[in-house]
Amino acid sequence: MTRLLYIPVERSTELLSRSVVSKKDKDTELRDEGAAVPPDSATTNGIVPNLEETPQPHPQPQSPPSPQPSHPSPPSELRLPIWWPEDGNLSMDWVENLMLCFDWCSRNLPPSELPSVLPVKVFDSLILMASKMLHKEPNCVTIDPFRPSPNDSSPSAASVVVVGDVHGQLHDLLFLLQDAGFPSRDRIFVFNGDYVDRGAWGLETFLLLLAWKVFMPHNIYLLRGNHESKYCTSVYGFEKEVMVKYGDKGKHVYRKCLGCFEGLPLASIIAGCVYTAHGGLFRSVTVMPSKRFKGKKNRKINVNHDSKTLSLGSLEELSKARRSVLDPPWEGPNLIPGDVLWSDPSKNLGLAPNKERGIGLLWGPDCTEEFLKKYQLKLIIRSHEGPDAREKRDGLDGMDEGYTIDHTVDSGKLVTVFSAPDYPQFQATEKRYNNKGSYVVLEPPNFDNPIFHGFSAVTPRPKVNAYYDYEEVIDSDEELDLASMVTS
Repeated sequence: MTRLLYIPVERSTELLSRSVVSKKDKDTELRDEGAAVPPDSATTNGIVPNLEETPQPHPQPQSPPSPQPSHPSPPSELRLPIWWPEDGNLSMDWVENLMLCFDWCSRNLPPSELPSVLPVKVFDSLILMASKMLHKEPNCVTIDPFRPSPNDSSPSAASVVVVGDVHGQLHDLLFLLQDAGFPSRDRIFVFNGDYVDRGAWGLETFLLLLAWKVFMPHNIYLLRGNHESKYCTSVYGFEKEVMVKYGDKGKHVYRKCLGCFEGLPLASIIAGCVYTAHGGLFRSVTVMPSKRFKGKKNRKINVNHDSKTLSLGSLEELSKARRSVLDPPWEGPNLIPGDVLWSDPSKNLGLAPNKERGIGLLWGPDCTEEFLKKYQLKLIIRSHEGPDAREKRDGLDGMDEGYTIDHTVDSGKLVTVFSAPDYPQFQATEKRYNNKGSYVVLEPPNFDNPIFHGFSAVTPRPKVNAYYDYEEVIDSDEELDLASMVTS
């Protein structure tokens, strides 16, 4: 039986009961906000005075105060702080310890203490190694579950787990990994993006997945979501989260994360029959030679914006798109990345501009059939829509169970999977969506029959403040001021 790698709530409660969290509510509130807790009134700069040498005007029959730790001590099974291996090679033991440390830290320390758990130098080593790997991968990664193991010439058929949006809900991700089983030779993971924003632990979530990627690069694939961008992270909390957690090093950490986002692939093809991406399908951007000029540098780009002339893009066009941009453009010739990350399915036939989002497309079941048939695929798995977005979509099922089957056509199916239960973490209304999260398992030999595994949120969540004004910011990604995005 696999050992539980995240600390149970009961264990955390036991630790908290022996800690300084039992102090007055004022100190607790400060700690929850990430502020420094002032020293006890009986101390000076945190040092307990020597009562025998200090004159007492009114001696009282009480024992001298004893110093108390500002935070609970970590359990013995944790190795803190985390250090980068001397040989630069991550191990299962290292990744397990990272998971345990992130979980314990989130429950017992203020956010500003994260550098004491994961020093900046360790962050730099992890992000550098992961970024190099990700930037080398193609726009659309090919995943072959039948490939032989590097150390074994005999081929093996691994199952494939496809995960949707997780949005900084660290504890739910830890449960998902435990429930599905960790990446291994027999189990490949594909994440459809949106690791950060809205949830309070986007940084830990993203770094944990990068650690898995570095440890098992051929058994975990991280695709880009629309929230892995400069614009979204400045609106929905990730930028502020990083600044709070890493203080004067926050800008450095944030810039490194943005650089890593640029390297995330856009899509995947699994076992030659399943296409996955965060948003979904994309338009064709045709390249036409100019009549006036000749040569590669003087080509005209014919970009389709009119729904009457829009046509589906090809995998060849996807492979040539320029993904290394901070914000996928909403206008100009490089529209494919924005389409892949922002588009949504529709019950209406054809392709149309996604006016609600201001970027990307809406595509109908006829487009799903065309794409599946053209590339001999059986299944499209996308994400991008949680319960807040789906309640506004006419004709499409809600996201209560963490997944929906949106199109059923002759060649196969289109499904949406969303892996953040009880989403969003912070809600301005008393009534919550209380949705389940879900992940998809694709089993050999065919891989085209999605098995959905639903799960509820891990509760209680650690008390923490939001990193964005969720009462003022719109609850979904619709109607964003995309004109302010960088289009270069």
